[in-house]
Amino acid sequence: MYDYHYKKEIDELLRAVYDDKDGGSDDLYATSLRFYLLRKHGYTVSSDVFLKFRDEQGNITSDDVSCLMMLYDAAHLRTHGEEILDSIITFTKSHLQAVRETGLEPELAEEVRFTLETTRFRRVERVEARRYISVYEKKATRSEAILEFAKLDYNILQALYCGELKELSIWWKDFKSRTDLRFARDRLVEMYFWKMGVFYEPYYSYSRIMLTKLILFVSLFDDLYDNYSTTEESQIFTTAMERWDKKAVEKFPVYLRDLYKNILDATEEIVKELKLQNNKHAELVKKMVIDSAKCYHAEVKWRDENYVPTNVDEHLQISVRSSACMHITSLAFISLGDVTTKEDLEWAFTYPKIIRGVCIVGRIGNDIMSHEREQASEHVASTVQTYMKQYGVTVEEANRKLRVIIEKAWMDIVQECLDQKHPMALLEKTVDIGRTMDFMYKHEDAYTLSFSLKNIITSMYVKFVSI
Repeated sequence: MYDYHYKKEIDELLRAVYDDKDGGSDDLYATSLRFYLLRKHGYTVSSDVFLKFRDEQGNITSDDVSCLMMLYDAAHLRTHGEEILDSIITFTKSHLQAVRETGLEPELAEEVRFTLETTRFRRVERVEARRYISVYEKKATRSEAILEFAKLDYNILQALYCGELKELSIWWKDFKSRTDLRFARDRLVEMYFWKMGVFYEPYYSYSRIMLTKLILFVSLFDDLYDNYSTTEESQIFTTAMERWDKKAVEKFPVYLRDLYKNILDATEEIVKELKLQNNKHAELVKKMVIDSAKCYHAEVKWRDENYVPTNVDEHLQISVRSSACMHITSLAFISLGDVTTKEDLEWAFTYPKIIRGVCIVGRIGNDIMSHEREQASEHVASTVQTYMKQYGVTVEEANRKLRVIIEKAWMDIVQECLDQKHPMALLEKTVDIGRTMDFMYKHEDAYTLSFSLKNIITSMYVKFVSI
């Protein structure tokens, strides 16, 4: 919940655990917890540690529900080809679903439900911190000192977040006063919440503010290209963006002129701020804003021709880029300044497996939740529609198969974290983006249908935790 206070100490402890080659245990819970913690932090641990726990049927089970949940969480840090972890997930999921019906205590039954809904590795840090304070408070074995520390930490960060939201609200109100945004979703608070899920630590204040502003522009592009502009207007707008030419507004329809000019001005202001921070990557912000517009424009042709790609792979070649995940990731890396090297950014721009995996989590999750609503109007074909056409299946079957693709994407994400070919700080932030994507599209398109976030946003920014 507040591990950022103790990163050095945690790293030292994990290194000691990893270096202890006799650190295996005959206790399934301890083995599962060790496996989970080490893999979560990028240590390569063999899944063979679970072999000794298999019964005669090849299954691994326990009568302890907490142990089953820990085993289920650990197995989700799997990579491709780890059959023992695949089988653990299948068997343990079935077992946990069954024990939910056996009269568990309400608190434990709720933990089982939540584990089955979102495994531990995929939970958004600050959302989980708020949830778990309430869970931990009810435990008879709780430490009062730890509980008080967690509550104080939560309230201090909440006050910091509210101050940033105030600053952003003033900026956004000014931006809207100079721009015709009748065509767009007004989602400042939701966008800030989304970016807070990526950069939750107090020392990343500027990253949260910068990302919120820039990805709001990406959201405006999404609404403009998807629902409002004509094909000709889209072309004019995209061409002008590529040239970054303020004089191009002379060719624009009236409603686009202020939008274009104000996005350029606001982006240049962010570039200026980054340069004052001696950020060597500042100019690349413009590249990301331009590229996001180009990605959305690429889908306009599909929409106008009512084209449905022949297969999901073809669809994802274009649609993962317009999921904004790569742009969020690259801008997050840029905001970190010297933590990120030129080589790190060049690697990010190649759509490596970890970033492509995050994009797939966002793209397919969005499509599954938005398909029915979006296809009711003129809209580019979703991956759901493409899968249905490719295999001649129902929406329900397509959704089930697409979720398998999401699971494979998570395996790619885990693998690249274990490979550690780039700084763990960057890999961890990429995973955080994947977590927020999973959260926002878990039950519906929570960005578009933002009323679904009301309670969680209230808990994040309005209700203090009682000490």
